[in-house]
Amino acid sequence: MKKIQILGTGCPKCKKLAEFAEQTAKELGIEYELEKVTKINDIMKFGVMVTPALVVDGEVKVAGKVPSVEQLKEMLK
Repeated sequence: MKKIQILGTGCPKCKKLAEFAEQTAKELGIEYELEKVTKINDIMKFGVMVTPALVVDGEVKVAGKVPSVEQLKEMLK
């Protein structure tokens, strides 16, 4: 099971990234757990300074933008 974390304070881009990540995981048929990390101190523990950010299994995959569904598929594989 993949652990997908969305780092962000709840801005529209953060919500869009969460939506895309969930949609992509379902399309790929991946078992996943989605967690939204919204506290600034928790986000900073990942070394992320700009949100939204996507973390898969503890590894920061992208920060500061919402990738396309195609890019997300590569990150979640």
